[in-house]
Amino acid sequence: MDTALTFDITRRLPGTLARAGVIHTPHGEIRTPAFIVGGTKATVKAITPEQIRSYGGQAVLANTYHLMLRPGADIVRAGGGLGSFMNWDGPTFTDSGGFQVFSLGIAYKKGIDAVAHTQKGNAKLAVVSRNQLVRVTDEGAEFRSHIDGAKLLMTPESSMELQHTIGADIHMAFDELTAPLASHETIAAAMNRTHAWAERCLKRHSDLNMEHTERGENLQALYGVVQGARDKALRRESAAFLGARKFDGYGIGGVFEPGEISSVVRWVCETLPAEKPRHLLGMGSQPADLFLGVEYGIDTFDCVAPTRQARNGALYTLNGRINISNTRFKADFSPIDAACDCYTCQHYTRAYVNHLFRADEILGATLASIHNERFVVRTVDQIRESIINGTFFAFKQQFLARYYGDKLPAGVSL
Repeated sequence: MDTALTFDITRRLPGTLARAGVIHTPHGEIRTPAFIVGGTKATVKAITPEQIRSYGGQAVLANTYHLMLRPGADIVRAGGGLGSFMNWDGPTFTDSGGFQVFSLGIAYKKGIDAVAHTQKGNAKLAVVSRNQLVRVTDEGAEFRSHIDGAKLLMTPESSMELQHTIGADIHMAFDELTAPLASHETIAAAMNRTHAWAERCLKRHSDLNMEHTERGENLQALYGVVQGARDKALRRESAAFLGARKFDGYGIGGVFEPGEISSVVRWVCETLPAEKPRHLLGMGSQPADLFLGVEYGIDTFDCVAPTRQARNGALYTLNGRINISNTRFKADFSPIDAACDCYTCQHYTRAYVNHLFRADEILGATLASIHNERFVVRTVDQIRESIINGTFFAFKQQFLARYYGDKLPAGVSL
């Protein structure tokens, strides 16, 4: 493949920003919309790469910050690059480490993360904590490793170098994420820094791709990451700024509730170049996220919530989420979800998985994770098919009404 990435839009849904298409990478195609499986440390927790493929996963996203610390980017490269190292032969993504600027900085020890982002016991999300492990300057982010406290600096240039060393097909530019309720001045400053970093990322990325060309290696793609929190003007400004640069696609960063997707994502996707793919970073913990994201222009998602929730016994079903550890499932010999075609539902019962969790057996996490990942992957596959055959709105209404009943998330309507 002589280009880093190409994107073909094959179908658009009238009256919306939704579209179906295909992203072509050196390691295969991604049919969009698609859920990108979260493999933070070059592994999807409790699941093998072979299982990922068996339940329909098309691509995996790993975390640059974590791989930099363990096992080290050079070890990943020596193992043949991210895909070969983890025995995955499909497309791969890496994020930039930008989220760690947020999670180790303003969010550190405040109960804020990509899924549940309330600040427990404190209404001011912009408070600076003495426990922060990161200091952000125009140069980059100075980290204290959460593992051993070692001091290290990540810059736009080093983020690109790390991602190229790790060797994923698609990278994210280094960005600064702010708390959702930070002041306008703080959000604007972080956005402007993200823009300056994006231009530095582009330059270093281009130089590194030239080196790949000279060595006869695959080119790697780079997405710019749009910031601006919940501010309409800033989101549109960020999308316009980055959209005018030669990125291969775009990530949308931020921390917001599902009900905000229809506004924030729409502002961004209406402004970004229509012919480039768009990725919603860290979103997909609820089915509503998937439908709203697609409807307002998202092509790919990533989220670790399906496996995280699975390891805690929270399983998706068409009739809503259940806690498989509950006593009521102890003698329930039906599958987790009778409509599910995953390995777990085809071979095991609720009673058995309940037993595994109550006995604290590792197999419980594996069977639950296989089910949740298949549920989310299949849901996005069905959304894609509904765009192609023109039944998106009917499918959305039927699915969300059954899953949530009369308890739709705030800001979500049928």
